[in-house]
Amino acid sequence: MKVATVVGARPQFIKAAPLSRALKAAHIEEFIIHTGQHQDANMSGSFFAELGLAEPRYQLSINNLPHGAMTGRMLEQIESILLDEKPDMVVVFGDTNSTLAGALAAKKAGIPVAHIEAGMRSGLDFQPEEINRILTDHLSSLLLTSNEEAKEHLLKEGISEAKIVVSGDLSLDLFNWQKTHRRLPAGLELPSHFALLTLHRQENVDEPARLKAWIEALEKVAKHISIVCPLHPRTQARLDKLGLSLPAQIIPPCGHAEILALTEASSMVLTDSGGLQKEAYFSERPCLTLREATEWTELVEGGSNMLCEPENLENHFLELQSKSLKYPSLYGDGKAAISIAKKIREFIESLPSLS
Repeated sequence: MKVATVVGARPQFIKAAPLSRALKAAHIEEFIIHTGQHQDANMSGSFFAELGLAEPRYQLSINNLPHGAMTGRMLEQIESILLDEKPDMVVVFGDTNSTLAGALAAKKAGIPVAHIEAGMRSGLDFQPEEINRILTDHLSSLLLTSNEEAKEHLLKEGISEAKIVVSGDLSLDLFNWQKTHRRLPAGLELPSHFALLTLHRQENVDEPARLKAWIEALEKVAKHISIVCPLHPRTQARLDKLGLSLPAQIIPPCGHAEILALTEASSMVLTDSGGLQKEAYFSERPCLTLREATEWTELVEGGSNMLCEPENLENHFLELQSKSLKYPSLYGDGKAAISIAKKIREFIESLPSLS
């Protein structure tokens, strides 16, 4: 029994780590295909060792291309690997181009797909990530959702309930596993009271006018609280090109354990990342999401997360800072990996070739 796991971006490494351990415990052979979508050493390569994740069997190094070209090249190379390896199932995560390419390649090769984090919806169907989510869900044979709300999204789109499993969230598995591994970056001196900022998404940093608007908004927030920012290489390049700087203490990109330690040391998180919204919630820290919409709508509905545009960032900061917040369990019991591995084994065992 063999599965292929397709990863390519930081959030997928984070989810793959606990699942890999669970697959091994369930006596399922796994090999990893790394598309190379995130290729910077600080953002991907070092994570494999830090997360306890095996080195990929295949490294494709496909990055820095337009969406169509990137997805197409990934599709071609992943399909070739799958035809050679002949896995029983392909596992994909989340909503990146690597996700869609892995699902398409598997479907065309006649191999069933398991989509982890299925059913997430931001409601903005023009976003590349939303397109990837929807298409991948409709290509998949086994849809593992983080919560009941995601399941409802799938049912509304006509996907059979028999394909859907509410498994919980792998990010919580890793969050709990890394409790003893967390550490602040070596030699870093932090303010006693600070907000953690991450800013990297295409829609926020690629357009000069919008990036400038965020900087002006953050300058207003910085009058109330110190800001610490592990600066993403993408954002650094845009700032350098425009001769701009963020009103923050800038530190180098961090490993996952360091990000978790920074989150727990902070008073609040400001981010356009999907994963860090959840990690702020697990750490019981309020979060300002620097986006028009989020796929993690339950966090907004619960009040601990507020969607922000530059013009309302300061007001939302002051509002969220004054709230008394609660953080009920939304993403399972921290044992999603065991549940997912069990469902994958059951699915493969049910296939005609193994019956």
